[in-house]
Amino acid sequence: MHAPGPAAWLLVALCAATSAYCLLRMRDPGQGVRGTAGGEALMGFAMAVMAVPAAVLQPPAWAWSCCAVVFGGAALRALWAARAGSAHHVHHLVGTLAMAYMAWAMASAPAGHAGHGGGHMPGGVPLLTGLLLAYYTAYVLYTGTRLVPAGGPQGPAPTHWTGRTEVVRACRLAMATGMLAMLLAV
Repeated sequence: MHAPGPAAWLLVALCAATSAYCLLRMRDPGQGVRGTAGGEALMGFAMAVMAVPAAVLQPPAWAWSCCAVVFGGAALRALWAARAGSAHHVHHLVGTLAMAYMAWAMASAPAGHAGHGGGHMPGGVPLLTGLLLAYYTAYVLYTGTRLVPAGGPQGPAPTHWTGRTEVVRACRLAMATGMLAMLLAV
């Protein structure tokens, strides 16, 4: 997932800033907000670490294996939460599985090369990577269209900026865009 130079650092900054915002959202006493924000913060910080250029940070393969295990566990938690049928929990499930897949790809890659999982499509792109790219492209386009309400403000805005719906949507859009960029580098 190591992108070249400036693009990598922009992705690191985007993911780290989004994660910091998610940590601030964890202070919200609302039901379910802490768990969701915490999961998003974990994902964003892991994405930031994965995006650091290889010339700066080249962790050993076992570190990526640990990340794959952590996100495999997070996927199980997301699967448990998704049993209620919430689309957002299903999105978290896809995200944690994508992170586990990318960590596994980095762990199994030869030194200095991006890893590819099995099941290649005719063009040489792994099937799972292609499916995840399609999902995140659709998610980014859909979320982008919902970012600005069509009819103007939809009632009183929360008094604190960490609870504003449009900021939360923009945060999720930024994370999904970052995931899309990382999947392109797989």
